[in-house]
Amino acid sequence: MSLAAERIERLHDLAREAAQEGEPDRAKSYVRRARRVAERHRLSLPRSFTRFTCDDCDAYLVPGRNARVRTREGHVVVTCDCGDHARYPYR
Repeated sequence: MSLAAERIERLHDLAREAAQEGEPDRAKSYVRRARRVAERHRLSLPRSFTRFTCDDCDAYLVPGRNARVRTREGHVVVTCDCGDHARYPYR
């Protein structure tokens, strides 16, 4: 694993901890920094990271606190407080 990938994983962990502690601004800064590292090193973000971040406002999503999760026929819809929707298929 490259150094950049390890840093992205560490920033993901820090963002999760900050969001659970009730510090959304600090979590957003970790998410932005991780995206910047991925762009700079031409890496794709891990699936676990992209599923729990908002593409529009860079918030780390915590279901029940700042995100609504609904299941529909064949997909999951995650709605952020900013109004952005993300849809993920499931089987």
